[in-house]
Amino acid sequence: MQSSQLSNFLKLFHITGLGRVSLERLGEHFLDNFNGLIDAPHSELLAAGLSSKQIEQIRDPDKQQVERELDWAEQPGNHIICYDDDAYPVLLKETVNYPALLYASGNINLLSTPQIAIVGSRNCSPGGAKNAFDFASFLSRSGLTITSGMATGIDAQAHLGALAATGKTIAVTGTGLDRIYPSRNQQLAYDIHEKGLLISEFPLGTGPKSENFPRRNRILSGLCIATLVVEATQRSGSLITARLALEQGREVFAIPGSIQNPQSRGCHQLIRDGARLVEQASDIIEELGSLLGFVAEQQVSDVKEETPELDPEAQVLLQAMGYDPVSPDALVERSGLTIDKLSSMLVLLELNDFIQSAPGGCYVRI
Repeated sequence: MQSSQLSNFLKLFHITGLGRVSLERLGEHFLDNFNGLIDAPHSELLAAGLSSKQIEQIRDPDKQQVERELDWAEQPGNHIICYDDDAYPVLLKETVNYPALLYASGNINLLSTPQIAIVGSRNCSPGGAKNAFDFASFLSRSGLTITSGMATGIDAQAHLGALAATGKTIAVTGTGLDRIYPSRNQQLAYDIHEKGLLISEFPLGTGPKSENFPRRNRILSGLCIATLVVEATQRSGSLITARLALEQGREVFAIPGSIQNPQSRGCHQLIRDGARLVEQASDIIEELGSLLGFVAEQQVSDVKEETPELDPEAQVLLQAMGYDPVSPDALVERSGLTIDKLSSMLVLLELNDFIQSAPGGCYVRI
């Protein structure tokens, strides 16, 4: 879209009550000539379905906002992609309620690559965080772009896993692209901008409003051929993304977890409802390979690195731990070890990545 056309499109985009469907209808009425629409007489605009209040806004647009966004789009790596642009993602446009435009910052070529959404709980377990990172890393090296919502927890780990592999990751934000939320993800947002892509349907200056995050989830799922839920409670926003993916005719995968872990119950619900249970990232590639027309090569990283040999007492301790969070007191009871001996062994096991600290002073086997 040419600069003058984009300027006039943005003036219309910021008019109250004009959504994508209305903009498409106006585009058809004026033969995609938004310059002509802006200058059209009052009677013709009324005939095109605009209200008098909307026509007033056309005559007196928010020029400051429009100029700000045009200036932003001129900066290196920044783009405003309208629904009729060639760069607009094809899969997203197949969904019912696709947005009128996307603000994008970074490598927009990623929008034309096959994507998988990886989502899950903000308050994830250590094992969930590791799964998100490892699955994202493997799937990224297998040819998929990793798309997520840049929230803390599972989302952030999915982006980090992709950045550590190929760098191909897309963050769909619930704010304007000039607002980073949560603020602790400033560095992550910068890294995604440098190697991947940040996108949003929300105008510059839009802050973190609660109603915007469920709304952005339809974009997250709509961009992707599949969605993977790593961990989620039964009231998690990740389940909204998964259900939207199903409504959009996309595949949904879920990683099962411990029945004692509330963060796994959402995944178990999805599996009961028909999501595909996966235990390793290669399960996803096997499912999607024929759909994508490629067979991913076995990744070197899938071959487990040699781990240090454990003495018999440490092996007994690991068996006593299981895979649910457990307190040191419970481990003393289960293993028969003294608290001093147990403490030193826990340090050794954590240093060698056999276990991780969990909330409440507990430990969990990974």
